[in-house]
Amino acid sequence: MGTTNIIIAGLFLLVIIFIMAQLIMKPVKLLWKLIINSAIGLILLLMANYGAAYFGFALPINIITVLVAGFLGIPGILLLVCFQLLLK
Repeated sequence: MGTTNIIIAGLFLLVIIFIMAQLIMKPVKLLWKLIINSAIGLILLLMANYGAAYFGFALPINIITVLVAGFLGIPGILLLVCFQLLLK
């Protein structure tokens, strides 16, 4: 009976360690995804500004536009262009 209790306690400890690791790693993964998407959004905004210069307007590059472009991708860029044209 002694070894059974040790095995059960060891398995319980492994489950607790696994749960704690998941709680720590999930925000880190979300943060990395946010950083990567923001970098992609910034690149998309720079490319859109390069093309928009031909038509005489530019999209502002700030945290909101970078996040919109990062989360939504090309549809987000098109949305930002539409907003910019509506505001002119």
